[in-house]
Amino acid sequence: MTNRKFELTSDTTVVLGRTLHRIRSLISVGSVSVGDVGGFVESEKNLSDCGNAWVYGDAQVYGDAWVYDNAQVYGNARVYGDALVSGNAQVYGNARVYGDAWVSGNARVYGDAWVSGNAQVYGDAWVYDNAQVYGDAWVYDNALVYGNARVYGDAWVYDNAQVYDNAQVYDNALVYGDAQVYDNAQVYGDAWVYGDAWVYGDAWVYGDARVSGNAQVYDNAQVYGDAWVSGNALVSGNAWVYGDALVYGDARVLGNASKSPVVITGLYYPVTITDAHIKIGCEFHLISEWSAFTDSRIRSMDGDAAIGFWNCHKTVIMALAESHAVTTKKDAT
Repeated sequence: MTNRKFELTSDTTVVLGRTLHRIRSLISVGSVSVGDVGGFVESEKNLSDCGNAWVYGDAQVYGDAWVYDNAQVYGNARVYGDALVSGNAQVYGNARVYGDAWVSGNARVYGDAWVSGNAQVYGDAWVYDNAQVYGDAWVYDNALVYGNARVYGDAWVYDNAQVYDNAQVYDNALVYGDAQVYDNAQVYGDAWVYGDAWVYGDAWVYGDARVSGNAQVYDNAQVYGDAWVSGNALVSGNAWVYGDALVYGDARVLGNASKSPVVITGLYYPVTITDAHIKIGCEFHLISEWSAFTDSRIRSMDGDAAIGFWNCHKTVIMALAESHAVTTKKDAT
């Protein structure tokens, strides 16, 4: 069937041995008037003759790539391979969309950003600056990926989440809600960062770890294994939280947890954990002694306040103590 929307002109450019033709409109298409020239395509198959889809300026679409619906490609952008740009999506600036990537919905890919592989960017998501999304990664909803950030593997970034600076999210990791991952932070494995949580600095969150609520993990801290950090908790310095540890509420884990004491503040009693001891308030005992204390022994320390505190926080404190002790033994060897 004859293309009634645009024609290929004799104004050509060669890209990797492929001859691309500048297009000229045969009908009014959105803001494009009859006779207006557009960008470059390799063949009529690269741009749909339906809808308001258009290629503008010096943008290039070639290979088996297809721009359709009301999508727009402009500036110096390149769309190629088997990539798709659809819906009301826009690709512009020096952006690249290629491979089997798909940009759709109201998504924006611009600046020097790249979307490639089998990656998908859709909804109202934006990928820009020097960011890259590739592999089988998905970025969608109102998510933002920018700066020099990388999202790849099978990772998903969605809702209102942001990944930026030099941060990386990869493997099967999820970042969602209003969470932010930035600076040089990494989230990977099967880890989840969500809610209003922040991971930044040189922090790593990985394994099956979960960081949620208003929690923050930063500096050189690591959260991994099956650990959970939630509430208003902060994990910082060189601290490690791992295994089945839980850090929540207003707790603080800081310092060099694999060699120095772990200090938890913000609770009713301050807690300090060393390689062999736990100090809670003014009570200082061996880890093994704390583990064996009966309720009556705990109550004798400070009455109902002590037993209430211990019943609430014992699991978390003992898990941190055991993890810390194991790490310190490994370091000693």
